[in-house]
Amino acid sequence: MKTIKCPFCGESETKVIDSRESDEQTRRRRECEKCSKRFTTYEKVENVNIIVLKKDGKKETFDIEKIRKGIEKAAEKRLEKEKIDSIVEVIEQKLRSMETNEIDSKKIGEEVMNQLKKVDKVSYIRFASVYREFTDVDEFKLEVEKLLKKNKGEGK
Repeated sequence: MKTIKCPFCGESETKVIDSRESDEQTRRRRECEKCSKRFTTYEKVENVNIIVLKKDGKKETFDIEKIRKGIEKAAEKRLEKEKIDSIVEVIEQKLRSMETNEIDSKKIGEEVMNQLKKVDKVSYIRFASVYREFTDVDEFKLEVEKLLKKNKGEGK
């Protein structure tokens, strides 16, 4: 761990006088042991960048807002903003907890569908129809039938 040096005299011996934590960062008020001057530092956890492996073989940096927009479209007039935020948070946590930082776009799409299926079947079908690129009504009907069959098996 790197020590914090006094910005005034360069001394590495400092003490923390006060700490305040928020969701995003920790603010620490410090005092230099040598010159007694005070200064503030901010600590923030840095997330590892996730790289998305696209269908065409290209790689791009993960953008949680793309997921949010897709879910918002699928859940339009069905889910409250807070519920969408909760779903997005769960998805991001699952992706960040994976052992690799390179994730296939297919896995991301499947995770979105998995979360939507738990919360709202109509939003799930809407998302799946775009994500899986349904080309006709029969594909749509087949997906709904699979969903209904699974629900009957669960006793719902």
